[in-house]
Amino acid sequence: MLEEATQPPLVIARPQAGEYAPYYERYISLIQENDILATLDRQRREMVLLLSGLSEEQGDFRYAPEKWSAKEVLGHVCDTERIFAYRALRISRGDATPMEGFEQDDYVKSGPFARHVIAEVIEDYIAVRRATLTLLRNLDEAAWTRRGVANKNEVSVRALAYVTAGHELHHRRILEEKYFEGR
Repeated sequence: MLEEATQPPLVIARPQAGEYAPYYERYISLIQENDILATLDRQRREMVLLLSGLSEEQGDFRYAPEKWSAKEVLGHVCDTERIFAYRALRISRGDATPMEGFEQDDYVKSGPFARHVIAEVIEDYIAVRRATLTLLRNLDEAAWTRRGVANKNEVSVRALAYVTAGHELHHRRILEEKYFEGR
C-alpha cells in the first residue's frame, strides 16, 4: 500500500505596503488573522449564519434612501469578489496584461440582485466564496507573491486575497450595524 505524501500547509504571509494600492489598507487592516485561507472559509460560515432566515422584506431593506438594499450589498460583495479572484487568477498564472478597474455603483445598478429572492443571492455568495477558496488553495508558493497591475496599481496575489476578506468583512459589519441590528 502506498503512503500518501503530505505537505505541510502553506503559510501565506501578510502582504506588505507596496503590494497593493494604499486605498486597500482600509480592508487589509481589518484582517488580523495570519491564515488567510482559514479566514476566508470562516467568513463564509459567518456570513451565511448572519443571512440565514432573512425575509424578503429584510433582503429588500434600505437603511436610507438611495442606499443599496441588503440584497444589493451582498450582490456587490459577490461581484467584487469575482473580480478580485479573476485578477488573482491572471496574476498567479503570470499574465502581465494590465487590468481595468470597475465602477461598483454601475455594477449594482445593472445587477439582478433586486429581482432575485434573498435565498438565491445567498446561494450565489456561497458559490463565489467556494470558487475563490478553490482557486487560492490550489496556488503554489510562487504564485502568491506574483504581482500584476489592476486599476493602474500594482497588486500581489496575496494582497488580493486579504483585500477580498477585508472587503467582505467591511460590508458584513455594515449589514450587521445598519441593516440587521439586534438580529
